[in-house]
Order: sequence, then structure tokens, then C-alpha cells
Amino acid sequence: MTTEIDAIGQQARAAARHLAALRRAEKDAALHAIADLLQERQEVILEANALDMEAARAAGTSGSLLDRMLLTPERLAAIAADTRSVADLDDPVGEVFETTERPNGLRLHKRRTPLGVVGVIYEARPNVTVDVAALCLKTGNAVILRGGSDIRHSCAAITNAIGAALERTGLPADAVQSITNPDRELVRELLRLDQYVDMIIPRGGAQLHRFCREHATIPVITGGLGVCHIYADNSADPAKSVPIIYNAKVQRPSVCNALDTLLVQREIAPQLLPAVAGALAPAGVELRADPEALAILADAPDAANWKLTPAGPEDFGTEFMALILSIRVVDGLEQAMAHIADHSTGHSEAILTTNAEDAATFVNLVDSAAVFVNASTRFNDGGQFGLGAEIAISTQKLHARGPMGLRELTTYKWVGAGDWLVRA
Repeated sequence: MTTEIDAIGQQARAAARHLAALRRAEKDAALHAIADLLQERQEVILEANALDMEAARAAGTSGSLLDRMLLTPERLAAIAADTRSVADLDDPVGEVFETTERPNGLRLHKRRTPLGVVGVIYEARPNVTVDVAALCLKTGNAVILRGGSDIRHSCAAITNAIGAALERTGLPADAVQSITNPDRELVRELLRLDQYVDMIIPRGGAQLHRFCREHATIPVITGGLGVCHIYADNSADPAKSVPIIYNAKVQRPSVCNALDTLLVQREIAPQLLPAVAGALAPAGVELRADPEALAILADAPDAANWKLTPAGPEDFGTEFMALILSIRVVDGLEQAMAHIADHSTGHSEAILTTNAEDAATFVNLVDSAAVFVNASTRFNDGGQFGLGAEIAISTQKLHARGPMGLRELTTYKWVGAGDWLVRA
């Protein structure tokens, strides 16, 4: 018997075959139509979002999470503008690369093709519905979306608008489908839909990622969990280092590339740590310091104005997503890299140094998706990397690592051509 999820998978696979044959102009027209429909159906979408917001408030949802869930006319207009921006990006599908000719006359190249059907499971952010749909459509992929139950009305209204836009441009509405039934068992079924789905991308907390890894029979791209570090060695310029540390921690503390742990080499700690604390204090940052760092900071003249607490073991290796920074004083580069190896999630790390040899060692040996020298971890972002947009930030090594833009939503096929060639 065909289940609800089986039917969705079959429809997505059929739609993917249709999308794979589209020209760029057809895909771009669909994206512009989606942007139009989002604004045409603004009232319906905002009413649906209001239902989700009302239920979330009644359930005692935190203010920061409520803000993620909220849609406004201004936010919806920005989502529509972002969708039009995806249409302006280059289409990687069909790109030919690594061309070669064998001695026997066989001409070979690789050609980028869509993945097929992508499943995305996410939490709390209704805008992800549009972001993911736009990126998948641009690359010729069908997508099955499963937003959190807390935004199910919003997701349903947005997906209906996207489906209407696809039909308006002659494309199958089944290219973008949302599972809005809150039954968690449907997520488990989606993770096992390997007959139809080619890749799963979870976007949420550690529990969601773990659940997907444990239950999927489909390749899962995990990422977005960022325990990010900055190491300042004794050659770092404090005047230049403090703004980088401030930016990495304060600019947007609730995102995955925000700074969680500052490691400081012992020789520079007495000079750098008070400067860091003084800069972060006006922003309300709580500093959780190891014994050596705490002693340095507690003896500073302005210590009474800072939020200082002793760091516990749990404060290292934690993604705070808040105005909290853990601090540790280390002997040097080797100890800093060992700490990162023990506590990092492989997302974003940085070194602040004027020592070229230390910088090279850090870059070579720190095993994260993005490693920075004298730059903020906040740069690990598809837009900042020139990708235009991203569907996720992968902390894996296969098949994508770091910000996943359009190219990371494609695979490739080998194409061989000969002059009526047979193998000897």
C-alpha cells in the first residue's frame, strides 16, 4: 500500500525528471513568479503565521525563537527580493569541466547535473521554506520540506503560494512539497525514503542532526552546529585583535558562525584579556573564564563592571548562541590546536597572529570547514564567500564542506565520446 510519504516521494521524483530538462530561463521565470506570489498572497501567509505565533506564545516559546518564527510585510518583501536574487545567480547545471582526451581517442568531460530530490528538515524559520525551494529549483532539484510543527501553518501557506507560482509558469507544483502533518513518525519515514530521495539536509539543533544520522538510509549532510574558536598568539596585535573578537561574538550571537571560545597564549593574556573584556562589557557579554584567565580579569581595574564567572567543563565545547564567551589561557599553538580538536564541531576557527609560520601550521592542521587568519569567524557564510546564497553550512567532508551554494546542490556525470570507438 502506498503511504502518504511514498506518494510524496513518487511525485517529487517525477517532478525532478521534469526539472532536469529545464533551461535557465524557465527556472528563473519560476523564481520570479514565486516572488510575485509571495507578495500577492501576503495577507494569507501572514494570517497563517499569526496562528503559529499565537500557539507559540501560549506554549511559552522564548523571545528569540518567536523572533525567528515571525513574518512581517517587510520580512516577506525581503524574502521575495532574495528569491529574485537567486534567479540572477549563474546556473551551474550543464557546466562542463575537466575535459580530457585519452590516447585511444576517447574524449571525456564531467558535466554538472541536479542531485534529483532533496529532503530538508528544519525548525522555527518559515523563511527557510522559500530559501531552500529557490536554491533547489535553480539547480533543477525537486525538494521535500518538513518544517517544525511550530511553523506548520506558515509552511503550508508558503508552499501553496510556491505551488501556484510553479503552475503559473508551467512547472509541476510537486517540485516543492511540504510535510505539514505534525506526526514525528513522518520524519522517520522521510529519512528512509531512499527509493526517491537523494540527500537529506537537517537544519536545526544537535538533537535533530543526531536523529537524522541515526535513522536515515539516505546520505545526510550535517552542519550548522558551530562551536567556533579564536586563538590569539603572543604576536597578535591587541588593537587589531579586539575588534575581530568583538565582531565574532557580538554582531549576531545566535548564529552558527559566532564565536564561542577564545584561546589566548599566556604571554599576551595580561594585555589582551582586559582589553577584550572592556570591549565586550557594553554589549552585555558574560565571560566564563578558566582559573588563569579569571585571575587576570579579576585583578583588572574595571573588573567590577564585567560579567565574570568561573568556567566549568561544560563551557568548552558548547555552542552558546547567546552573549556568552568562554575563555582559556593556553601555553601556545600546540595546546590551542589540541583544545580545538577536542571541542570543535568542525565549523569555523580563526587564528590572530603576525607569525606566518604559526598561521600556516594552524591552517594546515586545524580540521574545520573554514579556517581564518586574522579575520572573524562570521565570514563563514555563502554570501560572504561569493556564492550568492547557501542552503546550509556543511561540517562534513563528503560531498560538500562549508557553505553549500548552488554548485553543492549538483553532482556530475562523466560524458565520453568517440569516433565509433571500441575498447581494445
